[in-house]
Amino acid sequence: MKAANLGVLFLIELGALAAAAYWGFTLDAPTPVTWPAGLGAPAVLIVVWALCGSPRARFKTRGAGRAAFEVAWFGAGVAALFAAGAWQWAVAFAALCAVSKTLAVVWGQ
Repeated sequence: MKAANLGVLFLIELGALAAAAYWGFTLDAPTPVTWPAGLGAPAVLIVVWALCGSPRARFKTRGAGRAAFEVAWFGAGVAALFAAGAWQWAVAFAALCAVSKTLAVVWGQ
């Protein structure tokens, strides 16, 4: 179960990136605006993750700071889905994140 949860954790990280891209590409804007938003939103999340969330992060977060970072990072994916009008997916994604991250804390992952 622990190994499966590690896989789920990785998939929800990718899910947050996909949600950000989905939001950008589904903006009610002219086509020239959607491409930069669709590619830029996940790029921003990748940079933030590399700087603060990855194992080799330049600015390591621990304890409450780490929890706040992850809530904000995964919350960005949830918010992107809500903003894109996919509220059912946003609720499901939020629930999956909450369960998986809770198990990770309980299991010390």
